[in-house]
Amino acid sequence: MNWHAVRAIYGFEMARAWRTLMQSIVSPVLSTSLYFVVFGAAIGGRIPEIGGVSYGAFIVPGLIMLSLLTQSISNASFGIYFPRFTGTIYELLSAPVSYVEILLAYVGAAATKSVILGLIILATATLFVPLRIEHPLWMLTFLLLTAITFSLLGFIIGIWADGFEKLQAVPLLIITPLTFLGGSFYSIDMLPPFWQQVALLNPVVYLISGFRWSFYGLADVSLAWSLGVTALFLVAALAVVAWIFRTGYRLKA
Repeated sequence: MNWHAVRAIYGFEMARAWRTLMQSIVSPVLSTSLYFVVFGAAIGGRIPEIGGVSYGAFIVPGLIMLSLLTQSISNASFGIYFPRFTGTIYELLSAPVSYVEILLAYVGAAATKSVILGLIILATATLFVPLRIEHPLWMLTFLLLTAITFSLLGFIIGIWADGFEKLQAVPLLIITPLTFLGGSFYSIDMLPPFWQQVALLNPVVYLISGFRWSFYGLADVSLAWSLGVTALFLVAALAVVAWIFRTGYRLKA
């Protein structure tokens, strides 16, 4: 393993995050704070508690997941897309760096930035609502697994996309709607029986449910299902990345 190369790429990607601090950290934190103010005040006044948890505290895991999913995809997709856009990807591919090392560096940097953002949002949430974390190790596990999995998805999108519009299309048109419909702001138990069954087809439900369980012991689905779906996502993303590197899809033009 060429750890020097991994550190170089990882360090470059992390430095890019600090150069774009406003876009990478400040903007998502401010946006999430507005969610706390608007949803916590407007809807929280009508829904005082869910499962014994105040509404403002109940939505915290969902809001963290909303930012985590979108930022993981965005960080990883832009990270690999720009070398393709500028042509420097060919220098990287011709260097004595394996595909595993490239993947480890780009996905590791994207996941690191997303986890840092998630922890900052968590700290910010304590300024608005009282929080408790009943299972901190499980919370960190879900945070890391989700960040890595969706960073892999972002890496795939960054290789697939042939324009900036496609980089934005998947997060905006697919991931964000699925997150909003995945129980970020409500429990799916509040839905009519038919729509509860429909909601269970949304994979994001399982991610948010497991993450919320680590906070309050409340879950829409069992912990086993949440872990299983997250692991399935991770394995599927790794399989697609392996196929891309094996075939050279959009890398060896």
